[in-house]
Amino acid sequence: MAGVITASEPSWIAPFTGLSPRCFGKLVTVVRREVAGETRCGRPWSLPLEDRVLLVTAYWRTNLTMRQLAPLFGISKSAADRIIDHLGPLLALQPRKRFHKDTVLIVDGTMVPTRDHTIAEQAKSYRYSTAHQVVIDADTRQAVLVGRPVPGNRHDSRGWEESGARAAVGATMTIADGGYQGTGLVIPHRRQAGQAELPAWKEEHNRSHKRVRARIEHTFARMKGWKILRDCRLKGDGVHHAMLGIARLHNIVLAG
Repeated sequence: MAGVITASEPSWIAPFTGLSPRCFGKLVTVVRREVAGETRCGRPWSLPLEDRVLLVTAYWRTNLTMRQLAPLFGISKSAADRIIDHLGPLLALQPRKRFHKDTVLIVDGTMVPTRDHTIAEQAKSYRYSTAHQVVIDADTRQAVLVGRPVPGNRHDSRGWEESGARAAVGATMTIADGGYQGTGLVIPHRRQAGQAELPAWKEEHNRSHKRVRARIEHTFARMKGWKILRDCRLKGDGVHHAMLGIARLHNIVLAG
């Protein structure tokens, strides 16, 4: 049966993915390189590569269930599920391995409500969530890496270590908020015991720090436009692949 939604009709791309046809074309080119040398046994895919990429990005964008999404592409629920499991990891952001000596990074954690209770814990919102450490380049505002998800009841300073983000960043200068006290990152000045107020120069530093650190909050706002990060039903590594994939989509949109 012919699918209702197809990448061959550009008018479907923006409403279901949040990407322009140009950005979507870049994404398909990247994925095509990834699958170029792939050998697959069994039945061929029921959709061409462009439509499979559209299906995965539409799933992340809309967070429709398989029962809702599959008929839009004219395939079965199980076929849609297999496509997401296969392409999700291929769309993932590849972490940056090396940084220039003058690079400045910004890190913060964000919560993703997650249905899989084996990897999630109740956070302050009382929802079962996973916590994700996201690192962006302060200059370009592009995501450079996303740590492994940790249970949502982990403090940011602990998640920074356990997620692998700290090891990946190394000694690169990284800005963070006050929740990362004791980690060696650049955080705002704090008043000492018995100190009524900070010196003027420290207050000025904190204002400058806040303005720069706001860039990662803007990044989270854009990434949460993909609704799967508001209530993720994926199990196991699915939430990690979705977070990495959306970070990559965010970078593609920024690059134009």
